[in-house]
Amino acid sequence: MDEELRGAYLRRLGVELRPPSVDALFELHRAQVEHVPYETLWIHLGERWGIEVSDTVRRVALEGRGGYCFHLNGAFSELLTALGYQVTRHVGGVHGPDGPDEDALTNHLVLTVAGLPSDDNSSGIWYVDVGLGDALHEPLPLRAGTYVQGPFTLSLEETPGGVGDWHLTHDPAGSFSGMAWRSAPADIDAFRQRHEWLSTSPESGFVKLVCAQRRDVNGVDILRGLTVTRVGGIGGPHDIESKREFVEVLGDTFRLGLGAADPAALDALWATLRVSHEAWVSAGRP
Repeated sequence: MDEELRGAYLRRLGVELRPPSVDALFELHRAQVEHVPYETLWIHLGERWGIEVSDTVRRVALEGRGGYCFHLNGAFSELLTALGYQVTRHVGGVHGPDGPDEDALTNHLVLTVAGLPSDDNSSGIWYVDVGLGDALHEPLPLRAGTYVQGPFTLSLEETPGGVGDWHLTHDPAGSFSGMAWRSAPADIDAFRQRHEWLSTSPESGFVKLVCAQRRDVNGVDILRGLTVTRVGGIGGPHDIESKREFVEVLGDTFRLGLGAADPAALDALWATLRVSHEAWVSAGRP
């Protein structure tokens, strides 16, 4: 990452260039999840994204876009490396209520950052994850324990001999049950086959439903189809009523830039979403 691109990325996050430290890492993590949304709009606009880190960094830094875990943690790991942090990528697997599953591994990219000891984390290793949508707002020490962040209570457990070596349990109010990961380093190539399936298969939940999530200190805003909900705040779900409102919500609530999106594709997406939303409402919102 050259200095110009690094500077554009930091401007997107609204943070100043600082040498590596625990405080700076926390600032960067908070800024990433608050300014760069978890989003699958690109799939539904017909934009065939790969997971090449250089391409993702340019979309995040220069085009105001986000992505899902391979993009978000991929780009963030590249930024951290460019800033001098000791970053390692790991194979992870998000799972449902049935618990960790070997088959789920490679559906999530996990990061750790080493070399930053603090008073409450003598090992200096931090679990970093800006790609889970509604989970971490700040890094967690890579140490078994229970951690409260906003409305969510999260727990880490070391799981030698299990599915992966570490496990994150999400809060019951979260969008998934948990995530297991391996300690061994992983290259971005480890995720290419799973990315292809997740972004193109008719059976993939990402292909079936447009979604966006943006975390902040108090909770998370969530878009599913044309319904916006808030975890950690006041008020119930809100249905989007017009294309203009749809674009405004994406920009204002989710800080998602659509300047490079194909206008015809956006029109087609709105028409599709409107039809599916009306059918869902007519069916009693099952």
